[in-house]
Amino acid sequence: MSEEFKLEIVNPEKSFFSKDDVIEAIVPAFEGEMGILKDHISIISFLKPGIVTINSKSGEERFFVEDGIVEFKDNNLSVLTSSIFNLKDINKNKIQDLIKKAENEVNKAELSDQEKFLVDQKIDVLRSIN
Repeated sequence: MSEEFKLEIVNPEKSFFSKDDVIEAIVPAFEGEMGILKDHISIISFLKPGIVTINSKSGEERFFVEDGIVEFKDNNLSVLTSSIFNLKDINKNKIQDLIKKAENEVNKAELSDQEKFLVDQKIDVLRSIN
């Protein structure tokens, strides 16, 4: 019996990534990192800044997301996000630029506690990539 499920990652511009042979996906949900395997119960959750790891028969793919929604239903995983990039396509200078922008943003006085938490989370994840 097949252990795979389908995955699609969509950002505002296009269908960013699609795969039919996913064995496991690990997503940075607000509740914590969540591993999803075939026949997982149906879920809908918000994403926090972090790494989405996709394990498939053809290898591992890793993506950085800033936010979004994840839904798993009927062995189809959908990730909707406004900001995503493939870690293999990013260089250290781009990561440093993103960290600097986030550090400038976290110092703004008008940020709510939740917004500050999310920006701090983004900085931590970007530093771990770097």
